[in-house]
Order: sequence, then structure tokens, then C-alpha cells
Amino acid sequence: MGCLLFLLLWGLPQIRGSSEGLQRHFPLRCLQISSFANSSWSRTDGLAWLGELQAYTWRSDSDTIRFLKPWSQGRFSDQQWENLQHIFLVYRISFTRDIQEFVTMLHVDYPFDIQMSGGCEVLPGNTSKSFLDIAFQGTAIVSFQGTFWVPNPDSPPWVQTACKVANQDQGTRETVRWLLDSVCPSLVRGLLETGKSELEKPVQPEAWLSSGPTPGPGRLLLVCHVSGFYPNPVWAMWMRGEQEQPGTRRGDVLPQADGTWYLRVTLDVAAREAAGLSCRVRHSSLGDQDIVLYWGRGQASPGLIAGLVVAFLLILSCVGLAFCCQRRRRYQGIM
Repeated sequence: MGCLLFLLLWGLPQIRGSSEGLQRHFPLRCLQISSFANSSWSRTDGLAWLGELQAYTWRSDSDTIRFLKPWSQGRFSDQQWENLQHIFLVYRISFTRDIQEFVTMLHVDYPFDIQMSGGCEVLPGNTSKSFLDIAFQGTAIVSFQGTFWVPNPDSPPWVQTACKVANQDQGTRETVRWLLDSVCPSLVRGLLETGKSELEKPVQPEAWLSSGPTPGPGRLLLVCHVSGFYPNPVWAMWMRGEQEQPGTRRGDVLPQADGTWYLRVTLDVAAREAAGLSCRVRHSSLGDQDIVLYWGRGQASPGLIAGLVVAFLLILSCVGLAFCCQRRRRYQGIM
């Protein structure tokens, strides 16, 4: 089971973190996604984060670690990264071969996907904790605990058999634990130093209101958009005065290409009750100065927007007609 030795190494140059500052810890988190279409075709790709900032990618077609941030190398030397790069290549080949052997031995059907999440977290007092989990078709099946691979209680019987085989390789298990407890925290500490300025810099959100699709006769869907904030934690709520509106629905916090986040918060209300409602936004970058947007102030109604569009089209039509008439007169003068 050579793949188990390299599984952890794949996850080392990758990071996860809480989103509120270096003093609140930044775990290293990596995600590996391996797809097996049949016995002759497979693909393995990876992503990695430091806190909420994606720091690395690794793709099967290039077998190359791509640094996404200027500080992604951390305190590791070029030689250390070159060694890791070679290890990842060997790992991918070994992992693919071993999974295919398991499929033959345990009679697992193609196609299938395997997801792995692993890394470590540096804690106060120069301590750390680690994690390594494996999922099959999106369902968690195995975790690494202590120095053993442990199947989840509800995993299928073939997973328990696979763990028994893997746990017979004591050398690999000890190496995985050493990588989790020693190498991984060392990498994270270096990344926290080199990426400190970006990790500590908050970005204030922008917010605006709009209306969504009509929920029904006489009703409005009020939408509060919160965009461009970092770190992730944000609070947004539809309010009437100081009273939170229980019908507020919060969407998922979605990542944006620039490393910031977006949130959409909605409220379904009777149209006659919309007046006096506001959307309140709180974020660490704002201190104690919340953003408060009142419905009916500052956003255009759908009817007004439609009217402006029609007016704009009419202006374009008039300009085009005048231009055509002027050009026609010029042509008549030539003839």
C-alpha cells in the first residue's frame, strides 16, 4: 500500500483556516478528487487553502504544483518543494495502481469517485492537531486516527477489508503520522509568516437591495446583496426597526474570483408591508458601524427600470433615424 505513504504528502502544501485572523488559527486543508471511469482511465486533481485563501492547485495532466499566491512557498526551500513535487507524482501513480488493485480484489463497480481531505491546524502553545478523511462517492468511509486507518461504522464491508490490509503496513502508518504531526505544522507556520499581511487584511463589504421574482399576487421578494467581504463570517438580516424578521432566508456564502465572498439574503413579504423594512449587515471590517439599507430608498423599482430601458431605446431610435436622414441628404447632393 505505497499510496498511503504519499496520501498525506499530497495534502501537505495546502491550507485551511478560520476566517477571523491569525490569532484564531489557520488549519492546512487540501482536497483531492480522483475519478475512475474504468480500469484504464482515471484522473486526480487537487485544491488547497490557507484559511479562506486558495493557495495551490495540482492537476493530473501536468503533475505540477501551482502556487496561487506570492507567499505560497512559505519557508520551504526550492529543494524541499522539488522533493514534494516528485513525491506527488509518485503518489499519484501508486494511488491509481493500488485503487485499481482494490477494485479487482473487492469487486467494486466502475465508475466511481474518491475524495480525500487532509491537513493540520497549528494551535496556541506551539501545538497542533491533524485530520485525514476519505470519502467514496461523496460519503465519508475512512479516517486516520492515531496511527491506524479506521472505517466509519456505517461503511460497507469492503471498506473494513481495505482498512485491515492497509493497517498491516506499519511503516507507512508511522510515516503518515510523522508527516501529519511534524512536517505539516512546519509548513503551516511558515505560510502564516509569509502570508500574514494578506491574511490579516480585512475587506469591507458592499451591499445593495433589489427585488426578486414575484412570489405571488400582492407580494414582494426583497433581496439584500452583500459582496466583496473578507474574512468569511458575516451577519445580514432583514429588520423592522430593531426587530429581526423571522422570515429572512440566508443563502450560501459563495466565494468570488478575487478571494472575497458574496451572500444573498431574501424576505418574502406582502407588498403593503415592505415600507419601513431594512437590511442590516455586520462584518469584522466595519467595526461597530453596521451597514443599514432601507427598502424604497436608493434602489429603483422594476417599473422604473423598465421605463428607463424603454426611454433609452427610444433615444437610440431617434438618433439612428436622424443619422440616416442626414446621410441620405448628403448622398442626394452628390447625385
